[in-house]
Amino acid sequence: MSDRRELATLGAGCFWCVEAIFQNLKGVESAISGYSGGARENPTYEQVCGGTTGHAEVVQVVFDPEVISYEDILYVFWRTHDPTTLNRQGADTGTQYRSAIFYHGDEQRGLAEKSKAETDGADLWTDPIVTEIVPFTHFCPAEDYHMDFYLRNPNQPYCHAVIDPKVRKFRKEFGEMLKDSGS
Repeated sequence: MSDRRELATLGAGCFWCVEAIFQNLKGVESAISGYSGGARENPTYEQVCGGTTGHAEVVQVVFDPEVISYEDILYVFWRTHDPTTLNRQGADTGTQYRSAIFYHGDEQRGLAEKSKAETDGADLWTDPIVTEIVPFTHFCPAEDYHMDFYLRNPNQPYCHAVIDPKVRKFRKEFGEMLKDSGS
């Protein structure tokens, strides 16, 4: 990895699912579950789930742009969740599960808007993309028990029912981008 690192802060439903995807990509140094987009500086999981803080469950991705581009991060983002459902991913409902890109600077904003338009125009879904693209203001890491949840809790029912299918589909579709792909 180079000495240069960039951040991508993404909301795509349950952060356990998002973290399980992004921590497997080449060039990703870390994928940290947390909260962004709300008014409270250090919310708890219970407060965010209550829907009153305005936060979304997000993953903050630290990546090496010489190995994986921000555009590639967004490409994976669009294709590993349903960006057409407002405040919902599968059975998880509420504003904390909204699809969101919290951009870090004008360059990321422009790339996110371009990527959204291109993806929306690719007819991957029958409904239009509702993902919000908003400036990053603050990130609060989630409680320790949320970190690496899928890796640490492979037998947990939510992992079997929801995360396993997403990870299997992701590994099949993005094999060449995986850390352990052998290339």
